[in-house]
Amino acid sequence: MKGYLEAKKQPFGGNPMGSLVRNEVTNKMKSLPFISDEFIVTGSVGQGNWAAIPWLAIMNRKITTSTQRGYYLVYLFSEDMSQLYLTFAQGITETSREEMERIKEDIRQNIEMKEHVHKDDHIYLGQSKKARDYAFSTAAYIKYEVDSKPSEDQFVQDLQDMVSYYEAFIKLNNRTVYETDETEANVIHDSTEMVLPFSETVDHIHSYISSKGFYYEKEEVTNLFLSIKTKPFVILSGISGTGKTKIVQWLAESVGATERNGQFSLIPVRPDWSDGSDLLGYVDIKGEFKRGPLTKVIINAIEHPTRPYFVLLDEMNLARVEHYFSDILSVMESRKWQNGELVTSRLLKEELSDKDLHLPANLYLIGTVNMDETTHPFSKKVLDRANTIEFNRIKLNHFQFLLEKDHKEPVIVHNDTFMTKYLHLEDVFFQNRALVEGMTEELVKINDFLQLIGAHVGYRVRDEICFYLAYNEEGNLMTTEDALDHCILQKILPRISGSDTRVERVLKELYRWFTNKEIVDGDSFTADDLISAKYPKSAAKVVEMVRRLEDDGFTSFWLSS
Repeated sequence: MKGYLEAKKQPFGGNPMGSLVRNEVTNKMKSLPFISDEFIVTGSVGQGNWAAIPWLAIMNRKITTSTQRGYYLVYLFSEDMSQLYLTFAQGITETSREEMERIKEDIRQNIEMKEHVHKDDHIYLGQSKKARDYAFSTAAYIKYEVDSKPSEDQFVQDLQDMVSYYEAFIKLNNRTVYETDETEANVIHDSTEMVLPFSETVDHIHSYISSKGFYYEKEEVTNLFLSIKTKPFVILSGISGTGKTKIVQWLAESVGATERNGQFSLIPVRPDWSDGSDLLGYVDIKGEFKRGPLTKVIINAIEHPTRPYFVLLDEMNLARVEHYFSDILSVMESRKWQNGELVTSRLLKEELSDKDLHLPANLYLIGTVNMDETTHPFSKKVLDRANTIEFNRIKLNHFQFLLEKDHKEPVIVHNDTFMTKYLHLEDVFFQNRALVEGMTEELVKINDFLQLIGAHVGYRVRDEICFYLAYNEEGNLMTTEDALDHCILQKILPRISGSDTRVERVLKELYRWFTNKEIVDGDSFTADDLISAKYPKSAAKVVEMVRRLEDDGFTSFWLSS
């Protein structure tokens, strides 16, 4: 507290005060025996600029994973750094003042607390609107003065007491009911929405899919999860019958998103779609706006921001994606942080849809594609904005997973399980500097090869690969090399196509970089060549593309092109 005002005079980025609050203090709090894995402990000194009121929050995953919503415990520092308050407070961004008032009174009347815990509105954090809003949201608090701080034991005991009050109130409020536009009956959801650690999320999804009698390797599920987490737009490619649709449907169902509750929607793409009206809606001859299938999902998602909504665009490239999907792609790229909330530019104007509609942060778009004579290729604009995952692995004689399957129940998860926290490189750079710099060196070398055919990547691809690798490291899901192998396969190789010798040179240079071996022609390749490869999946794909170039005089990433 005595150093914060001085720190505010210094540059924000990389300042040790940020690491102290976000990492050192929160790690100490997490080590306390009564702070279990049920709790998220996080701190903030601001986003890009210094906060007037820094804070340290303790949130039960069942109630909230964001300080914008729900109720939680939070240490609030006064603007002049003379007082610290341990508070039982609420998110001010997504909670109305009427709701905050109701919850405050509920806590004060129903939860018994020790005498030195104040249940009044006399908390004072400063004169700013944010300070007043924080104070208004507070149901109970303990006040500390910087010049007369309590003993360590008292400080810890106070926190343990407040945690017990928090848990007691949770027991009083354990269910919520709401109605969606997509169902005729009320849908009852537990309010115990969870944010699982990444590894537990992947384990659960994989086990759930396996229990349904479908075989996918765990690495495939891991890659799909990381791709959705990195960017809410993923393309699944491959031959028909490999389960592209099913893996999305079962993934959604495993986390509580079904067609019945409106959180999962399958939208078949028609060949005659030529603009965004087929997805979003149109004005009819009477001047009335007719909502498209995606607009209905968007409205539901906006009304229930804590739940993830999945849309599967089936046979996405039966029509030209750049024609009917361009507005959505553009708005998706406008995402930014505003008052701690992920927002986008306007997708539909108020005069069309009764109110301005934006892409909500809890909407995830996944397209399936087949590449044959009836479909359209993708432009670099589309490929730049998506992870393209291939599903061509087929093991027709694999039955063991059917013998081992156990029944699994869905787990209702909070949207924060899938929502990205990275939008720009600076969001990930300071906490993952070595990872970012190492990956960028690798990408610079690959770009040197790609420039020969104009297929080199830009900042967007670099940033999204960094996000993918950072999430992978955070969850300890794959080795960094395996994760980067997936990124090269999904973000870079789909850009390569052509029929001339320059394409062949690029592919052979990439193969040498991936394996440290030379490839004379596609037929000279053996599986042993990949044993020591740095990026075996990408190397195998390059061999496939070289073979196609030799056989057909043309090659591309896509199997049937």
